[in-house]
Amino acid sequence: LLGQILDQWFESEPLKATLATDAVIGAMASPHTPGSGYVLLHHVMGELEGQRGAWGYVAGGMGALSQAIAHAAIARGAHIFAEKEVCHVLLGRDGRAQGVVLQDGTEVRSKLVLSNASPQITFLELIPQEQLPKDFVQRIQQVDTCSPVTKINVAVDRLPSFLAAPNACDGQPLPHHQCSIHLNCEGTHLLHQAFTEATHGHPSNRPMIELCIPSALDPGLAPQGCHVISLFTQYTPSMLAGGQPWDEQAKNAYADRVFDCIEDYAPGFKASVIGRDILTPPDLERIFGLPGGNIFHGAMSLDQLYFTRPAPSYSGYRSPIPGLYLCGSGAHPGGGVMGAAGRNAAQVVLKDFRRF
Repeated sequence: LLGQILDQWFESEPLKATLATDAVIGAMASPHTPGSGYVLLHHVMGELEGQRGAWGYVAGGMGALSQAIAHAAIARGAHIFAEKEVCHVLLGRDGRAQGVVLQDGTEVRSKLVLSNASPQITFLELIPQEQLPKDFVQRIQQVDTCSPVTKINVAVDRLPSFLAAPNACDGQPLPHHQCSIHLNCEGTHLLHQAFTEATHGHPSNRPMIELCIPSALDPGLAPQGCHVISLFTQYTPSMLAGGQPWDEQAKNAYADRVFDCIEDYAPGFKASVIGRDILTPPDLERIFGLPGGNIFHGAMSLDQLYFTRPAPSYSGYRSPIPGLYLCGSGAHPGGGVMGAAGRNAAQVVLKDFRRF
């Protein structure tokens, strides 16, 4: 239990609760949920420029990271087809992957196929079920993909000024504007209460909010004087109580609640908002192919890690389909902007390729 670990090391409840957010981020879990300690470890085990546990912003926005990878691949001879949806994996008579078929009917043939889509999309939608072992299909169907996350992107015409640290007279970003700001995290009991409400199908009344202002470090992301704010909020259930849909009314009601909370910490925030984009769990699934809206392609719980990710006997990036490999967040070691699953999968593919 994360709560026990934090109690051993710290006395300050606000500090413990702030650290606890990284143990439940993206997870339908409470700080008191068994295994939550690993999620915290997963978020702090890396390093940035030699500094352990540090995180950083990507200059130009997160899309710039994808573009950097794409440019490196193209320089090595790769061909990238954007906005070309894959219909299914092409299989030979021997059951081996031989390429993919696009939605428009185009066949792209290859000796090997790597998928960084979720295990659910890869094996339940792109492969004929009769080609897979029944126990494997059942395992993929049973993967816990529950997600508590609603992402809200906000455009504002000025920096938020927090009661605890008012803005400077010139309106320039202060050090705290360049960090991750955690709200509604004064105590771990608040996180647990927010989680409990979501388990009953209700969006948290006092949601956990992680607020980042990337334009405070990267001014090119917004016009002069304006800023973009990223709100990573939870807990919101994928399915609302009583089967109610996540319609525009429900989405805006939740976003208004989030903005009311921020207003309590930074009066004037709501008046500064000039645009917002609300992405609930169903939106994250529909737009980005995240199963259940889960940013990790599946819960980072102990029963879905290491040799069981995505399924026992298939944690080594190979799949029941010869020539088909899983290289995304649903593979070991899981989600996060680190590329570990992709690099590991590439090493396995290179080893297998030499045998062809």
